[in-house]
Amino acid sequence: MSKDYQAVPLPRVQALADDESLRRATAFLEHVSTRHSVRQFSSKAVPREVIETCVRAAGRAPSGANHQPWHFACVSDPEVKRQIREAAEKEEAEFYGGRAGEEWLRNLASLGTDQFKPFLEGAPWLIAIFVERQGRDEEGKRRKNYYMSESVGIATGFLLNALHSAGLATLTHTPNPMKFLSKILDRPSTERPYMLIVVGHPAEDATVPASSLRKKPLEEISSFHTD
Repeated sequence: MSKDYQAVPLPRVQALADDESLRRATAFLEHVSTRHSVRQFSSKAVPREVIETCVRAAGRAPSGANHQPWHFACVSDPEVKRQIREAAEKEEAEFYGGRAGEEWLRNLASLGTDQFKPFLEGAPWLIAIFVERQGRDEEGKRRKNYYMSESVGIATGFLLNALHSAGLATLTHTPNPMKFLSKILDRPSTERPYMLIVVGHPAEDATVPASSLRKKPLEEISSFHTD
């Protein structure tokens, strides 16, 4: 074992009886089942402290070599949101105009999406997530990151769950390409945009596509190999 390795006791160990484990797992399933992607947001403000706390939760995600190769650019400035919307809609116009291909557009039809993204301005917060290709160690020296997409994907899941637990609605948005986010948000060339999350309270008349409620059953998404 490396001489640099040091161990500390596992914090907050909590042993649960099987029935309590099942109760908590079931409660979480019920909780996460109420999360839906929303495209109609209220203008009601969301305190910065709530967003900060959710980002802290995302930062607890596991990552390759614990390098934590992520950056969360949190935007509430109306002018910056306007710039993001304009740039995103420009890319989306090309996407829906034919770049996506007929099959992809056919699959999106049941979701009712199009090139217009008013939620990018209307929601109180946008969180742009970046993958850090290359980081720096404690001495400021460059270092390679590992399993970057996997690590940032896990952190994004943590963030979505934290925001949902805070009573907020979210939408994962991935305009393609997303290079404009790096320019608008002044991120370094060592990072690449990964996802844009729209955050806020849902509008009173918010709806979700009926097709989005259909989830695959357990037998289609899992297999169990037991003795």
